[in-house]
Amino acid sequence: MKGISGLTAQIKDRLIHQALERRLQSAGRDSGDRDDAGPLSSADGYDVAEKYYRFHLHPAYQQLRIINEGAARLGVKNPFFKLHEGAAGARTVIGGKTYINFASYNYLGFSGHPYVVEAAKGAIDRYGTSVSASRLVSGERPVHRELERAIAEAYGAEDAVVFVSGHATNVTTIGYLFGPRDLVLHDELIHNSALQGIQLSGAKRLPFPHNDWAALDTILAAQRRHFERVLIVLEGIYSMDGDYPDLPKFIEVKRRHRAFLMVDEAHSFGVMGPTGMGIREHFGLQAADVDIWMGTLSKTLAGCGGFIAGEAALVELLKFLAPGFLYSVGMSPPVAAACLAAMECLRREPERVAALQRRGRFFLERAREAGIDTGTSAGLAVIPAIAGSSLKAARLSAALFERGINVQPILYPAVPEKSARLRFFVSCEHEENEIQETVQVLAEEIARL
Repeated sequence: MKGISGLTAQIKDRLIHQALERRLQSAGRDSGDRDDAGPLSSADGYDVAEKYYRFHLHPAYQQLRIINEGAARLGVKNPFFKLHEGAAGARTVIGGKTYINFASYNYLGFSGHPYVVEAAKGAIDRYGTSVSASRLVSGERPVHRELERAIAEAYGAEDAVVFVSGHATNVTTIGYLFGPRDLVLHDELIHNSALQGIQLSGAKRLPFPHNDWAALDTILAAQRRHFERVLIVLEGIYSMDGDYPDLPKFIEVKRRHRAFLMVDEAHSFGVMGPTGMGIREHFGLQAADVDIWMGTLSKTLAGCGGFIAGEAALVELLKFLAPGFLYSVGMSPPVAAACLAAMECLRREPERVAALQRRGRFFLERAREAGIDTGTSAGLAVIPAIAGSSLKAARLSAALFERGINVQPILYPAVPEKSARLRFFVSCEHEENEIQETVQVLAEEIARL
C-alpha cells in the first residue's frame, strides 16, 4: 500500500476530484441515491455517519482506489504482488518466464540451500509444523535455544531471544522497555517498525539528520537532563539507501550522555564484515559497545522473524515480560531449524560473504560509470537507482520487467517524491554478466524516459 500510494502529487491533483466524484456518485446509486457518508440513525436513536463503519468509505481506501485508477489511466501497471513460482534468489520464475531477480533479500542464497531445506524438513518430522503455544507456557523446543545460542555467539553477547516477526521485534522491544518519561532519538531514515515501537512506548521522539552523530550529540546536550532513560536507534545498513553509520562515533556519543544504543542489523548481518558477522565485525567492536543488537531472520538467515542480542538481563526481561514475546506463539520449528542451519552455513561458507561484497561493489561501480544516481550507497547488497519521481520509478520497473529483469520501485511516501527509486538487492549468486546486462538495460531505459 505504501508503494501504490506513491504516484506523484501531480497525478493526484489531476485525478482526485474527478475520481472521487465518480466513486461517490456510484456509491449513491448503489444505496438508493443516499450519500453514504451521511448520518444514519442507530437502533438507539443516535446518528453515525456511514463512513465510520464501512471499510469501503475509509479515507485511506478511497485514496488507494483513486490512485490505482489514475495509474491505470496513465498506463502504469501495478508492480506489486508478483507471483513467484519457486524459490526466489538471483533468478526467479514469474508467469513461466525466468527473470534476473533483484527483489529478494536472499543475500547469501541460503533460502533454497539444500542443507537449510533438509534442516527444516527434519524439524517438521521431529516437532511438527507448530509449537502450538507461547514458549513461556509449553512452546519451548531445543531448536529455539540452539538458534539463540548461535546468535549470541555470533555477536559475542551473553544471550539472545528470537521473535516470530522482525517488525514486531522492534515494536515490542522499544514499546516495552521505554515509556512516557523517556526519550528516543532515531536516524531520520529509521525503519517503520522502530517508529511504531516508539509510538507504542509513549516516549518523546526526536529524529536527527541521517548518519549525523554530531547533530545527535548536540540534541543530547540540550535534552538528556530532562528524561530518565534515553535510547538511540540506528540501522546497520539502511534498507532504502544502502549506506551505514560511523558506528564508533555514535558509541562515543551514547557513552558521553549515558544513553542506550540500539542497532537494527536487518540488512547488515551476513553482509558486512570479513565473515558476515555484521557492522560490529566491520568496525572491530565488542558486543557490549552496543546495548541492543537487533536483526531479522528473513534475509541472510533464510527464515522469518527477528532477534535481540545483548546482556542476559535484557534478554530475560524481554522473554518474561515483553508482550510481543510473552503472548505470541513460539517460532515454528522448521523456521527455527532453517535459520540455525543458515547460521551454520554462514560459518562454514564465508566465501559467500566475500562474493556478495564483490558483486555489490561491481554493481555500484558499473552503475556510477553509466551515470546512474545511486545516492549514498556503499555497494553492500542494497543499491538504489534514483529516478526522481514515483511515476518514473514505476515506469522504469515495468520497462526492466519487460526485458527480463525483476526489480521493485520504491515510491512516495516510503521515500520523498524526488527520491523515488528502483532498489536493487544484490545476491552472492548474481553473475557479473547479469549485473553488467542489468546496468546497461537500466541506463538505456533511463535515457528513453
